[in-house]
Amino acid sequence: MVDKRDFLRRALKPYDHKYSRGVVAVVAGSEAYPGAAILTVGAARRGGVGYVKFFAKSREIAKMVLQSFPDVVPIKNLSNEKIDALVVGPGAVSLRTLPNLTPVVLDGAAMSLAVNSRAKRVGKKGKAQIIVITPHEGELKKIGYQISYQQNQKLTSAQNEKVRLEIAQRIAEDLQVVVVLKGNKTVIAAPDRKPIIDALGGPELATAGSGDILAGLIGAFLASWKPVDLDIAQKVVANAVKLHSKAGKHAKKSSSAVVATDILESLAHC
Repeated sequence: MVDKRDFLRRALKPYDHKYSRGVVAVVAGSEAYPGAAILTVGAARRGGVGYVKFFAKSREIAKMVLQSFPDVVPIKNLSNEKIDALVVGPGAVSLRTLPNLTPVVLDGAAMSLAVNSRAKRVGKKGKAQIIVITPHEGELKKIGYQISYQQNQKLTSAQNEKVRLEIAQRIAEDLQVVVVLKGNKTVIAAPDRKPIIDALGGPELATAGSGDILAGLIGAFLASWKPVDLDIAQKVVANAVKLHSKAGKHAKKSSSAVVATDILESLAHC
């Protein structure tokens, strides 16, 4: 029987080992949102990498993650670690400064690192750092942007899509990052490139923790594919978004009210 699944993860090669498959590190979870660590790490495990590392200042959260996923390796810091991609931010956690690593996925509170580091990064000679940020519309103000709607203005679906495309592209150009503007028809924008729209995802993805799963998947895809520039990174990120959407559709088939853990479990079947 032929498996007709549309594989978006990097295909394994006969000589692959756990390091060549990719190593992703995750900084996620807080006292207020400990579950974000489980969801982000859980998704990273299903993204095609061979090795997942987890960094948490809280021993309780680290213990919780390891009890759920004994294959995940705890680390005490990010220095001197072999890492192909880093995910920071799910669960309202951040770092003091942007790590000099590439690629980096910044979610939630950590997205401000992309803004604060802009002056040092933009215009710098040499290979550009690959940074991905994952805001939804409600988080745009936190990074200095917003979608301006006139009071009582009702936009058509096409008009709303145009507005979202424009703001995502503007942020990508301003900050020199890949932007994943989550929502209906998620937009994946990159500097000087045509935005990619994910038309597969539906409202079943609009549930607490879904964004944590997406961040973990994106990090794993970047670690696995190892893109060398923003052009390739945009395509890799778009594939991660598509897999996230497929998992949502899969979860919807067996659940009348999809929650984040349904999406996480569905990744094993997509």
